[in-house]
Amino acid sequence: MRVHAISTGSVRIKRSQAAGRGHGLRRRLAPLLDAEWSSWLPVYVYAIEHRDGVILVDAGANVGLKALPKWHPYFRACVRFDIEREQEIGPQLRALGIAANDVRTIVLTHLHIDHDGGLADFPQARVLAAPGELAVASGLAGRLRGYLPQRWPKGFDPQPLAFDDAPFGPFTRSHRLTSNGAVVVLPTPGHTPHHVSVALVEEDATLLFAGDASYNEANFQSRVIDGVAEDEAVTGETLDRLHALVAERPTVVLPTHDPLAADRLARRVVTSAA
Repeated sequence: MRVHAISTGSVRIKRSQAAGRGHGLRRRLAPLLDAEWSSWLPVYVYAIEHRDGVILVDAGANVGLKALPKWHPYFRACVRFDIEREQEIGPQLRALGIAANDVRTIVLTHLHIDHDGGLADFPQARVLAAPGELAVASGLAGRLRGYLPQRWPKGFDPQPLAFDDAPFGPFTRSHRLTSNGAVVVLPTPGHTPHHVSVALVEEDATLLFAGDASYNEANFQSRVIDGVAEDEAVTGETLDRLHALVAERPTVVLPTHDPLAADRLARRVVTSAA
């Protein structure tokens, strides 16, 4: 299988979002008050060329994110995007020789605006999301939480991810995505309450497409909780479980916004267990 790390433009966030400061409400308010911005970070979509068809982990950003609703304090003060149409996932896949109809499945780690932006280019694909994530992101309440459900493509109706009791390493539940069992979806709540990650089992290592379970490998190794996760205890438990996975088997940890992720993927550099 070939696996591609495709950066759909760039994003800047507050440093206290990537690495939370303080605890409780103070931690969650810090990005609004913080004057320190991160550097420009990639917005990766991971494309897996599997015999069952191409699988995308997330759909990335789109050009519309350069004009966000100003009424929302987070959009006004905490995030900036730099992306052109040719950087969206659809055009980039075409440049690789992958047509829209080749994409059979899109797994959304969560529904934040930089993870669902390219969905419109794949109207024939099966889209999977955690049912709780869709509920949290929908309607007016979703908009207030910082989702943009009004920008979902017409007919957006993702299939709910159902986790069964088949264990995967330290995870007691999982969802086998492919007929050969090589691609597995794992529940990794924290960054959002119903966040998921995707594991691809290769011969020598497991590739872990971690979404925003952590913003980069260094934060992952230090078990850093970000500035937007609702429940610190749940997030900590997820990070502990992911660390147990890394300790159990060689694993390449690949977050969405890690500038070094594409190089780790290309060279299959495994993440060391803390």
